[in-house]
Amino acid sequence: MKEKVAVITGASSGIGRATALLFAQSGANVVAVGRIQSELGSLRDEARQSDGLIRTHLADITEVSQVDRLVTETIEHFGKIDILINSAGIIKTGSIEDTTLADWDKMMNVNLRSMFYLMQKCVPFLVESKGNIVNVSSVTGTRAFPNVLAYCVSKAATDQLTRCTALELAAKGVRVNAVNPGVVITNLHKRGGMSEENYQKFVENAKNTHPLGRAGTPEEVAELIMFLASEKATWVTGATYEIDGGRGQTCAR
Repeated sequence: MKEKVAVITGASSGIGRATALLFAQSGANVVAVGRIQSELGSLRDEARQSDGLIRTHLADITEVSQVDRLVTETIEHFGKIDILINSAGIIKTGSIEDTTLADWDKMMNVNLRSMFYLMQKCVPFLVESKGNIVNVSSVTGTRAFPNVLAYCVSKAATDQLTRCTALELAAKGVRVNAVNPGVVITNLHKRGGMSEENYQKFVENAKNTHPLGRAGTPEEVAELIMFLASEKATWVTGATYEIDGGRGQTCAR
């Protein structure tokens, strides 16, 4: 990753934050994108001893003008983009009976529309650098789970966006892949409205829902993202990699 330029969204916390740190430690120049200034500042401070550097960028990626500014400022500062990691995402509970249209639209805007637009804006520079994209999807993209309808649909669409884009960009030397985590210990569910008590029960139940007997960590997912973005995966494109403790192999329970 030495001197590679990586744009990483959702870098304020969770998988995005762990990935930004790992890339910086591996020598990359990271543009860490998030919505919470204090958490981005904490990330930058933690990465000061790394071989690479972290340049934080405060932005709401659902706003087209802010995505345009992100790409423009990255090129102005670094002159290129080698890697795009789309890790930003939200979750809300809801079934076909009670998911509001507002929640549906918000989920699609954050989890899918913003990803599509940022990919589209970065493609010309990724073609120039022969770079690659890694999208953070979910086990819910490949399997159906009740009461997270909009989230499941957004992640299934993320997988298809990954595959279609991989085919379209392969001849231009750009690879596109995705990772599909199971339950990972982050702030995702609590920010989606789950109470601390219910979240602890949810994580504890991962012992039952994941054959390996536990929830995953952001750092474990970051390692897979690093592999897919690296020169070790130059013959991998259009793949959606499960990293879920075996959850995708089980029946819903």
